[in-house]
Amino acid sequence: MTDLTTLSESELQAVIENAEKVLKDRQSSKRKEVIAQIKDLATSIGVGVEIHELDKKAERKIGKVAARYRNPADANQTWSGRGLAPKWMQELLAAGRDKAEFEIA
Repeated sequence: MTDLTTLSESELQAVIENAEKVLKDRQSSKRKEVIAQIKDLATSIGVGVEIHELDKKAERKIGKVAARYRNPADANQTWSGRGLAPKWMQELLAAGRDKAEFEIA
C-alpha cells in the first residue's frame, strides 16, 4: 500500500476520487446481488416481489410560517408560535402578561 504522507495534494485527491468510485461500484454490485437473492427466495416460496429503488431520500419541504406574535417593544421581532419562544416572549410571559396581547391582527 502507498504511503499517503508522501503524496501531493493532487495525488491524494485522485486517490480519494478513485476510492469513492470503487466503493460506489462495490455498493451497487452488492445491492444488485441482495435484490437478486430476495427475488430468488420469494420465487422459491411462490411469492412475487416488486422492489422499488429510491435514488435519494425524500426531501421534506418546510415552508415559512407567518408570524403570529410581535414584540411590543420592537416591532421587528416576531415569532410564529412554533418552537421555543424567543427571550422577549419568555420575559413578557414571566412578567405575567398574556400571549394573546401580542398577536398580530
